[in-house]
Amino acid sequence: MAEHKHPPMGPGKGPGRKGAFQKPKDLRQTLGKLMRYLGRYKLHLCVVAALLVVSSACSVGGSFLIKPLINDYILPGDFPGLARMLGVMALVYVTGAACSYGYARIMVHVSQNTVARIREELFEKMQRLPLKYFDTHTHGELMSRYTNDIETVSEALNNSFGSLISCVLTFTGTIGMMIYLNPILTLITFGMLWVMLFAVKTIGGRSRRYFAAQQKALGEVNGYIEEMIEGQKVIKVFTHEAVARREFQELNEAYRQAGTNAQTFAGIMPPTMGNLSYLNYALTCCVGALLAIRSGDLGGLAAFLTYSRQVSQPINQISQQVNTLLSAAAGAERIFEVMETEPELDEGKVTLVQVTEDRSGTLSEADHETSHWAWKKADGTLVPLRGDVRFDHVVFGYDEDKTVLHDISLYAKPGQKIAFVGSTGAGKTTITSLINRFYEIQSGTITYDGINIREIEKDSLRRSLGVVLQDTHLFTGTVADNIRYGRLDASDDEVEVAARLAGAHDFISKLPKGYHTVISGDGGSLSQGERQLLNIARAACANPPVLVLDEATSSIDTRTEALIEKGMDYLMEGRTVFVIAHRLSTVRNAKAIMVLEQGEIIERGDHDDLIRQKGRYYQLYTGQAELA
Repeated sequence: MAEHKHPPMGPGKGPGRKGAFQKPKDLRQTLGKLMRYLGRYKLHLCVVAALLVVSSACSVGGSFLIKPLINDYILPGDFPGLARMLGVMALVYVTGAACSYGYARIMVHVSQNTVARIREELFEKMQRLPLKYFDTHTHGELMSRYTNDIETVSEALNNSFGSLISCVLTFTGTIGMMIYLNPILTLITFGMLWVMLFAVKTIGGRSRRYFAAQQKALGEVNGYIEEMIEGQKVIKVFTHEAVARREFQELNEAYRQAGTNAQTFAGIMPPTMGNLSYLNYALTCCVGALLAIRSGDLGGLAAFLTYSRQVSQPINQISQQVNTLLSAAAGAERIFEVMETEPELDEGKVTLVQVTEDRSGTLSEADHETSHWAWKKADGTLVPLRGDVRFDHVVFGYDEDKTVLHDISLYAKPGQKIAFVGSTGAGKTTITSLINRFYEIQSGTITYDGINIREIEKDSLRRSLGVVLQDTHLFTGTVADNIRYGRLDASDDEVEVAARLAGAHDFISKLPKGYHTVISGDGGSLSQGERQLLNIARAACANPPVLVLDEATSSIDTRTEALIEKGMDYLMEGRTVFVIAHRLSTVRNAKAIMVLEQGEIIERGDHDDLIRQKGRYYQLYTGQAELA
């Protein structure tokens, strides 16, 4: 039976496997959510809209000036008037260019602030999601929200938003001027525009599907690469390189195929639209020349031909933005899916407060730091924090179909040391996770100092617990900062006391800058034992009334373990302690030892009692059975 430290991942959720990427299910709703973010910049967008209108008007109006330029100045030979008209045209085009520059700069400001806010809200939301969510989503999949997805949204807001509006305005103005100049030639242009729109719909539809597949494949490749990089040592130890390469080649090939298809159709669009534009221009020239010979309006023909070339440009630009917009919509939908995930529920009303105690034993809430803590109920009643933890007929499963813990009942009185032993997957770690309320139980109750933990605010509950996990995790920063992570307001002296208590002071003092030595993420420059010592020091710094030691000394050699044993005993003194250990020698002095198998407590008692019973614990202790 596998160890149930987290629930099994669902189909397609395994490390380096298929992620949760899907093409947009509701494009309109997703774009509506994005527009609500942009709505915070109404004034900026109003300025952008004005600049877009002026820019488009200048683009359309500048081309119309070709008609009087030819008919009124070039054909009559009025060169002074021609110079003036050229000056007017130059002014119109310069104004249009300035407006284009202005709205582009404003949109950069708006888009970057918008994606920064989205990124911030996404990160804040992830801090409020339950552990179950992270158990069922790979690191690569979650990281792709911050990288690929947000970048596509940024690209769309930077360029596509303004370009789309500009193209619509320019297209509308161009069509209006073409109808005004020559309705007959406009009908020919409309016929070709219909062909262009059909091409955009056909090619764009396929491009949309392939770009969705490309984004999905990219998330899979990123997740697999991240996992393989993190597990390089394991890969090399078990000579897994060939298998890793083969699996990566499969994922990379899938990404290549999806990317090839996506880029193929994206590349087909511009030349297709360009050639259709040239065909439209050629037909317009032939028919327009015949009409111009009859009417003598050469300037009107020249202006119309300019518009006929321009009318396809907005369509070209729109077609080029379709891929970006669709990718952004797919990415935004994935981001909003995370944001709309139900956060970790916390209905607790009981909070943890600092208190003082007078001579009669009466507690009162303190407005300064003290060494006394108490639970404050909703009615203001104060209950001393003692560390009395009890399980009463608890039943739990990570999902409804598979129960992990069956009718667990146990108690730990203040100051007692309770040990859990048993085979891997027996449910030892699960019990300690329930104390932290990382997961919700299906039935039964868990009380803390007589209070149902469902009634305790989760932040307060977890602040009262110190946890030393088997898998250490250190952060980039100084050694002192990593120890201080247990209590952010701890002074340097308190940090050192915690380190001495955990037996970490000696090796820390030998580091280049002692407690101010900067370590990289996860403490790669330290040995596994040193990292675990810092982990224990972090718990000591928190100074909690209840400690959970999940294989806390599994990564420490026997000599190092002996050095910190005395400090650990002092750390555990007066505290309720839950210990999970493979080394049974570390739990001999436990007040009660719970032997678990298949999610049930099959034996309980102290070391001597269990040895006399000659049951499962006796077999494990004497080596007749293994903890595996």
